[in-house]
Amino acid sequence: MGNDYSIEVKRFTEVRRDLGFTQAEFAKLLGISSTTADIERGRTKLSGKVVTELLKQFKTNPLWLFGEGNQKYLSATANSVIPKFVTVDAEDNENMVLVNAKAAAGYPQNIQDASWYKQLPAFDLPIPEFRNATYRGFQVEGDSMLPNLYPGEWVLAKATESLNDISANKMYVVVLYDAVLVKKIEKVPNSNFVSLISLNETYPPYQVAADQIQELWQVNSKISFGLDTTTEKGLLKELQQSMEELKKRIK
Repeated sequence: MGNDYSIEVKRFTEVRRDLGFTQAEFAKLLGISSTTADIERGRTKLSGKVVTELLKQFKTNPLWLFGEGNQKYLSATANSVIPKFVTVDAEDNENMVLVNAKAAAGYPQNIQDASWYKQLPAFDLPIPEFRNATYRGFQVEGDSMLPNLYPGEWVLAKATESLNDISANKMYVVVLYDAVLVKKIEKVPNSNFVSLISLNETYPPYQVAADQIQELWQVNSKISFGLDTTTEKGLLKELQQSMEELKKRIK
């Protein structure tokens, strides 16, 4: 295999050396086999359990581990919007938790509670777009994002590392301390505030302080139900757009 290791293997090794642990000491702390040698040689997959332990014990940024982010460690003082908890399945692989409208009401308060996440449904999507990144599903409540999102639909969203990464033409799941919202986001120039914007123009934009945002997830797809023939034109347009998107990605 030579030295052509995957980015997460290289970064895992870098963290261990940073922290000054031997392979055996690090394995013990992470609750895995007697040594981390197999992970560092690329023989054993970096499991979701290890990613979770690195986040919990050493504040290692899971996005950075997979080559997605630039910030290696999450600082306790900096306002971090990275997931506060990574969920794994029985095989220790990271999975995608689904937060329905009812659960969303309790999400901000239970954001770091492992047992709370266990009661939520979770699944794995074996599609390349959902690999090597942390995703979570959220159910849309209300009509503030019409016509793009309807009440009861689900959005699948990818963890965002920092408010600096927000894109003006994307939608986000914004987890505040008292609510979970789907909005567009714009930074308010020369201030510590951001503007949360609804697509439905009957809802005016409103501002929140950046440090009120606990987590930020970029919406990249949605699950719809009850499609019928009356929306055929709209559906056709949506399908064409999806195909265009896919073509771009493949190129």
